[in-house]
Amino acid sequence: MPLTGIEWRPNLDALFKKVGKMKKGHRILILAGTLLLLGGAFFYFVYIPNTTEINRTENEIAGLKQRIALTKARSKNLAKFRDEYARVEKQFQEALRILPDKREIPSLLAGISQLGIDSKLQFRLFSPGKEAPQDFYVKIPVSVEVGGKYRDVALFFDKVRRMDRIVNIENLSMKPKTPLSTDLVTRCTAITYRFKTEADKLKEAKDKKKKK
Repeated sequence: MPLTGIEWRPNLDALFKKVGKMKKGHRILILAGTLLLLGGAFFYFVYIPNTTEINRTENEIAGLKQRIALTKARSKNLAKFRDEYARVEKQFQEALRILPDKREIPSLLAGISQLGIDSKLQFRLFSPGKEAPQDFYVKIPVSVEVGGKYRDVALFFDKVRRMDRIVNIENLSMKPKTPLSTDLVTRCTAITYRFKTEADKLKEAKDKKKKK
């Protein structure tokens, strides 16, 4: 018989009449049992599933919070690393400005020579010598001999001093071109520098092995 065909009300009325005829103690027990049954059904079918879902959700939220905190920490470190990289890169570029790499040496030497020409000097000698490796850089001596007035030589040295690159003047000597002449022959060694490359380090290591 379909559920819609069941007469629920007569059955319920008969049940209530039977319960009404029972003793008070029995009715209390039935009521207590009914409440326990309903409470158990609620606990099993509603409370436990909801509690499980709540615990799962709380664990998921805790995990997400941890990931967010970790992501924030990484983003802060990333920003810090970027700032540090930018600072080091700036220092490196500044160092390159002072100590060029090997590829820039020809243009540097050409620049020194041009400063002499701009200072109205006549170059008699401009010869790069043998490089001398140091700890992290390489010294490049350049033998220089020019002819010109004293003020022009002084102007040339001042221009060299103002260069972005490091150029030191050593072994300076001046003498008149001819007795009592105001034209001078100036000789010196211009020392410039460059960064030591990996190839330089390998060559230096091989040379040390050969000496042993």
